[in-house]
Amino acid sequence: MAAPRRGNTGYSSYFITASTYQRRFIFQSNPLARLFVEVMLHYREEKKYLLHAFVLMPDHFHLLLTPTLTLERALQLIKGGFSFRARKELGFGGELWEKSFYDRRIRDLAEYENCRNYIRQNPVRARLVETAKDYPFSSASGFSLDEIPQRLKPVNLTA
Repeated sequence: MAAPRRGNTGYSSYFITASTYQRRFIFQSNPLARLFVEVMLHYREEKKYLLHAFVLMPDHFHLLLTPTLTLERALQLIKGGFSFRARKELGFGGELWEKSFYDRRIRDLAEYENCRNYIRQNPVRARLVETAKDYPFSSASGFSLDEIPQRLKPVNLTA
């Protein structure tokens, strides 16, 4: 695998939000939700990005990730890979995603922790569950994910 390039690639982590087409609640269907998580974890295993946190809500998702290619390519793999498999394996027809996504570059450890906590608590705030670990389509429920990016780790000045 080639080394990441500067700019919109592996040196930066991002908080991502993407919505379903017309905010439809397609992920209330467990087969679709499970497939989305499977696709997302597949591309993580292929080292297309580092995945630090995620939550899949009924009509959108949030990710905290560090691309190893470009951010656009990482989202194309996730959204496009899911769309392809949903049509092929589950017979889902019609539009699945809004065209764009929202991204915010993570600048420091405090911002990283705030985004990770936001992702973790999203199903609780939406009153889908009482505790974050009870939501099955979230990294808070016990998925093994990638560690905090090295550039965001606190520096120990006493060493």
